Amino acid sequence: MSISLFFILSPRGDTIISKDFRGDTPPGATEAFFRKVKSWDKGDAPPVFLLDGVNYLYIRKNGLLIACTTRFNMSPSVVIELLNRTAKVFKDYCGVLSEESIRMNFILIYELLDEILDYGYPQGTSTETLKNFIYNEPKEVEAVANPVLGSLGQTVSSGGMGKVTTQSSSATRKPIVVASRNGAGMSASLKGGGKKQKNEIFVDILEQLTVLFSSQGHVLNSSIDGCIQMKSYLAGNPELRLALNEDLVIGASAGGKNSYGGPGVVLDDCNFHECVNLSEFESTRTLSFYPPDGEFVALNYRVTGEFQIPFRVFPVVEECAGSGGLKLDVTVRVRADIPEAHYGANVVVRIPLPRATLGVTTDLGGGGGGLSAGPKPAIGQTAEYVDQASADGGSGGAGSGGGDAGEGGGGGGSKSVVWTIKKFPGSTEQSLRIRVTLSSPAQPATRKEVGAVSLAFEVPMYNVSNLQVKYLRIAEQGKAYNPYRWVRYVTQSSSYVQRV
Repeated sequence: MSISLFFILSPRGDTIISKDFRGDTPPGATEAFFRKVKSWDKGDAPPVFLLDGVNYLYIRKNGLLIACTTRFNMSPSVVIELLNRTAKVFKDYCGVLSEESIRMNFILIYELLDEILDYGYPQGTSTETLKNFIYNEPKEVEAVANPVLGSLGQTVSSGGMGKVTTQSSSATRKPIVVASRNGAGMSASLKGGGKKQKNEIFVDILEQLTVLFSSQGHVLNSSIDGCIQMKSYLAGNPELRLALNEDLVIGASAGGKNSYGGPGVVLDDCNFHECVNLSEFESTRTLSFYPPDGEFVALNYRVTGEFQIPFRVFPVVEECAGSGGLKLDVTVRVRADIPEAHYGANVVVRIPLPRATLGVTTDLGGGGGGLSAGPKPAIGQTAEYVDQASADGGSGGAGSGGGDAGEGGGGGGSKSVVWTIKKFPGSTEQSLRIRVTLSSPAQPATRKEVGAVSLAFEVPMYNVSNLQVKYLRIAEQGKAYNPYRWVRYVTQSSSYVQRV
């Protein structure tokens, strides 16, 4: 069983890459696929669906649609895994997975597809193995600096945390070096006197939070899904040793204290990459491994116990006096319970509104009411009213000074205010007041349509679990070079909900 057509579409539906392996897919399949995905009846289209006798399977990566078709009754999980691994290979060889990088490296992409798939049958998705068969060199895409998340790295010395320096978070966008035909481990352009590849290794400790609060503010459900992700640019592929917290405990029933109740770090469960040697892990919490080419996850872990919550949300819904029930006053306060030295980046707060909403006025409270003396106002605040029931999206904006956030029709549909804060300083509090005008007097059911409030955010150089990289060394002491070692901590969440 094999796939028939592999293709990549831009967010606008343009076909960037298309390769037909079997010739049994009808013409116009990519256009039919994009129309179906965009016009799906309820919500987003599922990752697998049948259309005109053709099975379509796809994933989304950075706005791109990476998809394939098949006429066979294949296992969907196998095909989705193949698409994810293929996307990872493209990212390793192009440096970054985007429309621009794929268009600039389309010859390289087609060469990779020829090696990954043969007549639609998967052959291999290992970045390291494919280097022996790939001869086109990537064209590097210039990184665009993020003014908020510009520098997130920090060096790790051979014996511990070294002098703090920074490295742009886009440094890992460099493509891997393609091996030449003579197997010397460097490309022909580098042999000819070009720019030498710098010996670097990047380590990212990424944590994804899932938190649900009750209407009284109590935590009902909380978990951390974390990983240690690495990308190596080291010549000679040396053995590395990475040390974690000595007080690390695996298993919630092992008797250790978690990051909320004590100094210990407790992981409910974890799994390791196949290249990791665990012979010293039980005694010294040290991982030793030969890093494979490209990006890989050395460790996945999960925490479900109590931990320090980074943000607290306090929503209040009141009926305006003398309005006859036609106006509601919604106040949302968000408090950052993270140290002052850290900040939340690109914080997005979404407040659902009643379906009977006619108009919305917002007032941004700035940095008043902070936890520390003299709180700084958050940078780049905006409030936007979004009415998905309108044909054009029905959205209007309100700047940092507040004001009329737009008006929408009184019909049914999803209506909400999206409050965006570019930089949310730690140990401060921000507030938003929303005046909602209704088309009919508010009923008890109308008030229930306000909420639940959801947050999405990213906190650079901070992790909730307190898992730390103590040192990162090259095991072979005789190595002649001293590579740069960059470590990043990033806490993210896209499932952070406060019931009202």
